[in-house]
Amino acid sequence: MTDLQTLADDELLRLTQAGDENAFTVLYRRHQGPVYRFAQRMSGSPSIADDVTQEVFLALMCEPGRYDASRGGLASYLYGIARNQVRRQLEHGKLHVPADAGADDAEADPIESVAVTTDPLGDLTLQEGLSTLRQAVTSLPLHYREVVALCDLEEMSYESAALILGCAVGTIRSRLHRAHALLVQKVREAREARRPAPAATAL
Repeated sequence: MTDLQTLADDELLRLTQAGDENAFTVLYRRHQGPVYRFAQRMSGSPSIADDVTQEVFLALMCEPGRYDASRGGLASYLYGIARNQVRRQLEHGKLHVPADAGADDAEADPIESVAVTTDPLGDLTLQEGLSTLRQAVTSLPLHYREVVALCDLEEMSYESAALILGCAVGTIRSRLHRAHALLVQKVREAREARRPAPAATAL
C-alpha cells in the first residue's frame, strides 16, 4: 500500500480529483499551517485567517482542475488564493487589526526572527518589541505587507513571491526594501511614544 505522506503534491491532487479523501487530508495537513499563518499576518485576525484558510481548501476541493502545475507549485497556488481572499475581505471592510494580534502564539513566532535580524527595537524588551513589530507589519500598505509576510515570515524566495504576486523579482526586492524601511520607522515611532515625557524643570 502506498504511503500517501511520501507522495508529491501533484500526485496527491490527482488522487483527490479521483475522489480519494485521504489524499486531500494529507494535502490539507501539509499546507494548512503556512496558509493560515500567511492569512493571519496579512489580516491581523485569527478568525479571518480561519475563514480564509477554509475558503482556500474549499476552492481546492471543489475545483482542483484550476491548479496548473506549469505555472508553479501547489503551495504558491494556495498562497495566491489566500492572497485574493484577504484582499476581498479588505475591500469589504471586514479586516480589523487588534492591538495584540498574534500575541498569544505559543509556538516559535517567525516574526521574532525579523526582530532579531533587523534589530529595530532598541531598548524595548523583546516581548514589547514583538508586539510592536506585529502591529507595524499589519499597518503596512497591503503590497508591502504581502512581501514581508511571504519573504520574511514565510522565508519564501523572491522568485516564488513574484509568482504568487504576479510581478517581477525586481519589484519584490524593491517593495521589500521599502517595507523594511517603513517597519524600522514605525517601530522607532512606537518606541519614542513609549518613552516617558521629560520632567518639568522647577523654577
